[in-house]
Amino acid sequence: MELHILEHRLRVASIPKDGLPQFTHSLIKLIFLPTKTRCKFISLTETPEDYTIIVDEEGFREFPESDHLSVADAVWLALNVVSGGGSSSSSQPIGVTKIAKSVIAPLADHNISVFMLSTYQTDFILVRERDLPLVMHTLSAEFTIFRVVNGEAVSVDNLGITNGFVKPKLAERRIVHPLSSPSNMFCVTSLDPVTLPTIATLLMDVMFYSNGVKDSTTGSEESGHIRFFSFSLIEGYISFVMDEQTQQRFPNNLLFTSASGELWKMVRIGGQPLGFDESGIVAQISEPLAAADIPAYYISTFKFDHALVPEENINSVINALRVTQAEKQ
Repeated sequence: MELHILEHRLRVASIPKDGLPQFTHSLIKLIFLPTKTRCKFISLTETPEDYTIIVDEEGFREFPESDHLSVADAVWLALNVVSGGGSSSSSQPIGVTKIAKSVIAPLADHNISVFMLSTYQTDFILVRERDLPLVMHTLSAEFTIFRVVNGEAVSVDNLGITNGFVKPKLAERRIVHPLSSPSNMFCVTSLDPVTLPTIATLLMDVMFYSNGVKDSTTGSEESGHIRFFSFSLIEGYISFVMDEQTQQRFPNNLLFTSASGELWKMVRIGGQPLGFDESGIVAQISEPLAAADIPAYYISTFKFDHALVPEENINSVINALRVTQAEKQ
């Protein structure tokens, strides 16, 4: 197994719903005119509370200074766990629940905060740049570690961080956050970047104007529906998460979906906004799902975390998480 440390230095930020107009010009440039910028990593996720942006430093420079932009006080690096050949283009991604025991749990045990971003193509584990020496120290026994330099994975033969490195005391992970499950059904899909201009108007409407549009098909918070839409453009690959009603607005022949047309249900983590310094939030969900052999698609946002599981597994997931919560409490 290989751990790839990507070269992007990332910023995580939040924009309130009423502050989005200040940033639409920058977002349109980054999403629809990527050749006009040096940005290679951008993700935009809308939740009922706000918009979460994950963007590399090149893209971050496109945003204007504003009181409406709240930025997490850290630079983040993206880790990617793969199997196979030492090159990101030939390697195969490993799902969140598959890395729960080997990556997520050990990092939580060593008090290392993580921020997750699953995409249609792969899963990214974001860690703070200042935590990287401890991350490498914690995972070096389990993985061959590579640094990605100019798009090429280069083996890290000598970590240079173990001499005199004091192994931290394992943390007691007893904090368990409340869970909820919206009534929406969600889709995980992708798009050929070449066809992105053909849906530009629709995509801008979905991403930027949902807060002012009343659409009876999307339901309401009272009916258990929530607003959740996630878009990412990472190194040329596009990924979407949207509810079933939103997907129906897109041309079917343009979106990539699984052969089974699988639908997903969401488990939302947190009764109040989560802190960036807290560890073990992702482990709270991923470890029980891994033990039950249930796949998951995980997206952290500025205030809450979200795990998507196959529709048919939602009852098993809720039961497994409730048992885990009862044991920890």
